[in-house]
Amino acid sequence: MKWGIVTDSSCDLFASVDEKNQISISSVPFVINVGEKDFVDSESLDIPEMLDAMEQETQASRTSCPSPDAWLTQFEKADNIIALTISSNLSGSYNSAQLAKDMIKEKHPEKQIAVIDSFSTGPEMTMCVEEILNQIKAGTAFKDIVNFAKEFFERARIAFALCSFDNLVKNGRLGRMSGFLAKHLRMWGIGIGSDEGTIEVIGKAHGPAKAIKKLLSDMEERGFVGGKASISHCQNLKQAESLKERILSKWPTADISIMPTRGLCSYYAERGGLIVSFVTGR
Repeated sequence: MKWGIVTDSSCDLFASVDEKNQISISSVPFVINVGEKDFVDSESLDIPEMLDAMEQETQASRTSCPSPDAWLTQFEKADNIIALTISSNLSGSYNSAQLAKDMIKEKHPEKQIAVIDSFSTGPEMTMCVEEILNQIKAGTAFKDIVNFAKEFFERARIAFALCSFDNLVKNGRLGRMSGFLAKHLRMWGIGIGSDEGTIEVIGKAHGPAKAIKKLLSDMEERGFVGGKASISHCQNLKQAESLKERILSKWPTADISIMPTRGLCSYYAERGGLIVSFVTGR
């Protein structure tokens, strides 16, 4: 392949190939460890099975980022490679990809490779991949596409709404009694991705309708005016469609996509969680 867009599996897209334009989209998997079992975040991962295991496990689960070898395997398949990673402030995936880049450049100095820190995850990375794909098809030069992708992440934002707090409790970030009360009072936690690529909890809401209302308020406050947006959901298509409807009722010209979370974002969002990314400005 002439072009390769490679992400880690925090991006919810799966692999695809555009033979006509010689472009491949691929990903390298995280591994989610739950009790005695490892779940590899590949296309064959059974998300409901993983979520069931997480909910039944009493101890904290954990994740492992892709190895440099996993990135290296994908980097060998194309001449021009753009790699996107989950925020370096959340994972070591960016460092692994950079190491793989250094390794392959020693063997193939002619390759053009860029590793870009998204300072985000999930649907924000999905939107960026789609934009990169359009730039490649338009014949944009490699260095200009890299600059475009970096600028895209500067304009994009991400927010989330969680209705399950099991992971937070098991990892010691929320007391068991608080988690119990939140669950039984149907409380949702609302958070955003910061400019530094960290997670900030900004509030709570009672029930899905109020959670969606808070997400809409955040989108407006942070500069969404009706452009592109992408919603990822963890086993909660109903509320994802409700969020889409509410966005369109407020911004009729918005271009919105919906997709299910893959393994890593399912791990963080937990069952029922919503993640929305959007581009600010015109």
